[in-house]
Amino acid sequence: MSRLPTPLMLVGTADTLSQLAALFRLSPELPQPLGGLLVGPGRPRDLDILGHLPDLPHIAAHHRPAAAVVCLPEAMRHERQAALAILHELGIHPIEIPPLADQLTSGSVQSRGPAPLQPTIRWEELINRTPYDIDRAAISRLLENQCVLITGAGGSIGSEIARIVAGFRPSLLVLMERSENALFEINRQIAARFPSVPRKALLHDVVDVQSTRRRILECAPHAIFHAAAHKHVPLMEEHPSDAMTNNVTGTRNVAEAALEAGAAHFVLISSDKAVNPTSVMGASKRLAELFIQGLQKHGPTGTRFSMVRFGNVLGSAGSVIPIWSAQLSEGGPVTITDPRMTRYFMTIPEAASLVILAATLPSPPGEAPVYVLDMGEPVRILDLAARFIAAHGFTPRVITTEHADDFDWPFPLALAPGRPPMDIVFTGIRPGEKLFEQLAYDSELLLPTPYPGINAWTGEGHPVDIHAMARDLAGITSAADHTAVHRFIRKYLPEIRGGLAQKLAG
Repeated sequence: MSRLPTPLMLVGTADTLSQLAALFRLSPELPQPLGGLLVGPGRPRDLDILGHLPDLPHIAAHHRPAAAVVCLPEAMRHERQAALAILHELGIHPIEIPPLADQLTSGSVQSRGPAPLQPTIRWEELINRTPYDIDRAAISRLLENQCVLITGAGGSIGSEIARIVAGFRPSLLVLMERSENALFEINRQIAARFPSVPRKALLHDVVDVQSTRRRILECAPHAIFHAAAHKHVPLMEEHPSDAMTNNVTGTRNVAEAALEAGAAHFVLISSDKAVNPTSVMGASKRLAELFIQGLQKHGPTGTRFSMVRFGNVLGSAGSVIPIWSAQLSEGGPVTITDPRMTRYFMTIPEAASLVILAATLPSPPGEAPVYVLDMGEPVRILDLAARFIAAHGFTPRVITTEHADDFDWPFPLALAPGRPPMDIVFTGIRPGEKLFEQLAYDSELLLPTPYPGINAWTGEGHPVDIHAMARDLAGITSAADHTAVHRFIRKYLPEIRGGLAQKLAG
């Protein structure tokens, strides 16, 4: 079992706290908890109660727990999500354990024995990264008493931006999201954690140009963070028209509405996949960047447009961490596409904080800067998987690979006592994927900004006629013609090389 961080507190109902208290009392290898945070009625046996959910900030300040074991039944999923959100906000690392009753009724208890406690994993330790300090005063000057609108507010980055913005007391927080469930959840979280912050939840798809214009004009936001996007590379290879519609047309709709509404700031959340794109998704993000730069150069100057590029964020929906977690819970194996693959990583809170901070930076008139977050050194996915597996109490194991001579395996192949093996299987690189990513083009000059962790490139991409682009885009997205999408990419991204260029020419 992984060593649990201390001091430690327990979070649960009266029944689950009683069960946890007995487990910790009878297990000398486990640290003794500070006490319990009670969710719901009743009183647990043999455990001091520190308080209830609303008392968590006071408990954190007084006792300074490093972690909390959370054991709440599936029927209390809203309370569980609220507890996890508050723990995250307070910097207390959650360790989730499903109640025994849930395990029995779901059939998740296996004959091979009970599952070990889910360990606390510090994401920054998985990637050997120390997060940058954030200039909170600068962010406060940008957000306090201002209307802030976030598109894609229910996504991994959008929801984190929303939580951060809410903490700076905006006059109105507008949550724009097309997924009903995602919008419900982020709206509920904000209401629970920041009840005094005025908010508006808009169930809306930014692809709808007239509705987007009307809603943004009604809100008249001071700042817009545009996080709505399709991001999954393999899916967008199969649905290129949808990639262009959401990522390029949606960006155009929000940006033009921002201009008309007189927004002071517009920030596009971009991606390292926009650099030398080898996928339709990456091409769509690069085209969105070029449109924003053209709009800033040739349009009115009332809105300051900027873009922020970064790599992968740990734990985001559909990324490797939740996939690996599901694979571990199912008994493995853990899958990786290629042992040579590397990626840039940072945590969701750090990425979202730096995105907001980038909006405070000045820029020359007529230029829409591309800000590139300092992601540190690229991380080999195989190393990340091995550390993740080891943190869960298993011994990572690779049996064979066609690229066995291309990488060093730094982890012991012999099983450690009490650590069963967990196999790693290589599935092969998927269409549109790269072995490694870049954060900037070779021709781009990255300059430091006043804020560590944020670099700026204020040069200009190749000139784009944004009006012609908009006309062409309307034609291809309405027809949903893959060939037309490929012609569009070739026309506006002539620099594309490699596999994507060959595919587009086919």
